[in-house]
Amino acid sequence: MELSSLVDQPGKLPTVPKVVQQLIASFNDEDVSATDIARQIATDPALSAKVLRLANSAFFHVSRTIGTVDDALRMLGFVMVRNLVLGQGMVAAFENTRGMDLQQFWRYNLYTAVAARWLAMHAGEPGEDNGDAVFTVGMMHGIGQLQLHAVAAADVAPLDHQVNVLDATRAASEKQRWGFHYADVSAALAQIWHFPPALAAALKAVPEPAEGKLDRAAGWVHLGAWAARVEVQKLDDEAARASYPVQLGKKLGVDPAWAPVMVKHAADKAGGAMPPLKELSAGLDAMLE
Repeated sequence: MELSSLVDQPGKLPTVPKVVQQLIASFNDEDVSATDIARQIATDPALSAKVLRLANSAFFHVSRTIGTVDDALRMLGFVMVRNLVLGQGMVAAFENTRGMDLQQFWRYNLYTAVAARWLAMHAGEPGEDNGDAVFTVGMMHGIGQLQLHAVAAADVAPLDHQVNVLDATRAASEKQRWGFHYADVSAALAQIWHFPPALAAALKAVPEPAEGKLDRAAGWVHLGAWAARVEVQKLDDEAARASYPVQLGKKLGVDPAWAPVMVKHAADKAGGAMPPLKELSAGLDAMLE
């Protein structure tokens, strides 16, 4: 199996709703108008309703009810509203993918995204680490896995029986078998869809963010993925601590105390730990419906 064979024909690419295509194009449009984007979203009543439901979720802690897409853009910012639409669009685009537990997979991606965003905002460098941009990488980082299963199910199935798609060793197993891994596929899709180069590079780097020059966005997502894996796969404390990416955490300058499982026996540090992922993502699971 070759990487190019997974994306070399239009028929192999997922069908992305028009409004999502327009939002993807806005990544590279410096003159994009929030009013234009709101108008595009408003042309899809079902999507508008979903955006408003998400915008009013506990995740954002807004002080008043958000009643229009324009209000959502003003209150949450263009990047976060775009994240909500992109996330919903990707879930819809791959809804018929076989051979995977899609509900579990997207919950893992959502947990990764909210954990990575929390880390970037609470432990990142101001002006350097953008929490909303990191959320984008976290929510999108697994699309290569979906593309592999959608286009090359027969090639992927034997590996699925050996290594779970969410396992920390999955990327290495894929690279050993095929010469590339799901993150390479994610990056290839991002390039085809004309995502910014920095976003495509971060998607590609998620499995090994510190290989070469540290990609900080990929690093936060890698740490977020660890937290999501602990929750979704219900790893016991010993397995969770053993799999924690210690060296990456040091390179990012984050104390392991951010992870509740790492400070269960250190009450003096527990106050700075990340809230539970279910609490952190409250309301955003509507994207998975």
